[in-house]
Amino acid sequence: MGSDCLFCRIVAGEIPATLVRETDTTLAFRDIDPKAPVHVLVIPKEHYADVATLAQGDPGLAADVLATSAAVAEDEGLLGDGFRLMFNTGTYGGQEVFHVHAHLLGGAPLGPMLARDLA
Repeated sequence: MGSDCLFCRIVAGEIPATLVRETDTTLAFRDIDPKAPVHVLVIPKEHYADVATLAQGDPGLAADVLATSAAVAEDEGLLGDGFRLMFNTGTYGGQEVFHVHAHLLGGAPLGPMLARDLA
């Protein structure tokens, strides 16, 4: 991906981030605008626009993202009380950065999945 992808630039070390975990294929770092006491983003180092593209293009890398997410949840002490792992996909899904990323949220009760009734 070109230099306009924020997360590719983080992977390249061009933009600083508070790293939580790094593997050969993934990177986990703290969200700069956390929505929970623990809010970590987990990304593949390789650029894929969204989770559907990743799952279809490289299922093994998708599994790496999930494994890293689970390891971070354990490291952050979230396994006992639980956590939420969420992928926003596309504009209707609320995706803002078009490099696939999982939001790992926890550390307090998170409430309902949606903030408002859509009915």
